[in-house]
Amino acid sequence: MKKGALFGIFLRSLFIAAALNFRRMQNLGFAYAMMPVIRKKQDTAAETDERLTRHLQMFNTHPYLSTPLIGSLVRMEEEQDGPDGASSVEMVKKSLSGPYAAIGDTFFWGALRPCGGIVAVALSGLGWALAPLAFLLIYTPAHIWVRTQGFLEGYRRGKQGVEFVRRMDLPRIAGRLRWISLVVLAAWGGWLAQRFPVSAEGIPSPAAAPAALAVVVICWMLIRKGVSQVYILYGAMILFLVMASREWLVFWK
Repeated sequence: MKKGALFGIFLRSLFIAAALNFRRMQNLGFAYAMMPVIRKKQDTAAETDERLTRHLQMFNTHPYLSTPLIGSLVRMEEEQDGPDGASSVEMVKKSLSGPYAAIGDTFFWGALRPCGGIVAVALSGLGWALAPLAFLLIYTPAHIWVRTQGFLEGYRRGKQGVEFVRRMDLPRIAGRLRWISLVVLAAWGGWLAQRFPVSAEGIPSPAAAPAALAVVVICWMLIRKGVSQVYILYGAMILFLVMASREWLVFWK
């Protein structure tokens, strides 16, 4: 395909979740992205309807990793015809959409976005007015590069476009980002403890930091035991509300 047509498909792929629905998830956005290559085939009306119907089936993956898959499928649609070609396209589409969703959720939602948020909050605590810009500089270039390069590599390699995602090894990077987030959070917490020493009722100020560390260790142990993080967050919220209410009662008295 010409570069202009490929650029148009790439732009369309950015809106894959715009028509998200609970019945077939991202199928409308996927079919919209594939329309230029369907039209290019110059099939009969019945064959065009068959291709479009095939691409309107259930589809769901991570939005950022949809572009490598779309690039591969565009190349496969160009090169393959007949029932065997259609079945090959469907096989690649179904076999990769699930793993790509898991990889994307783990890296982007579970590691990169929290890391950028923690860094931005830490910088805002230091008084940096441009802290939100730091989040954008951490998060935005990464997903734009994955989308752009993934689409190009997918189109260039066709069915072997999965090698691009495999080589990035995003789960391993996600683990390192989580450790970076933990270090930044610990350093920021230590700085806050030094800058704004606090003491809870009945706990002397020097013991406040070890007490907070003990709470963190207890939460970590609960997570290791299989306790839901949602329950831990709700429990912490209730505890803080109780502590805050006691402080307010003392204040009003």
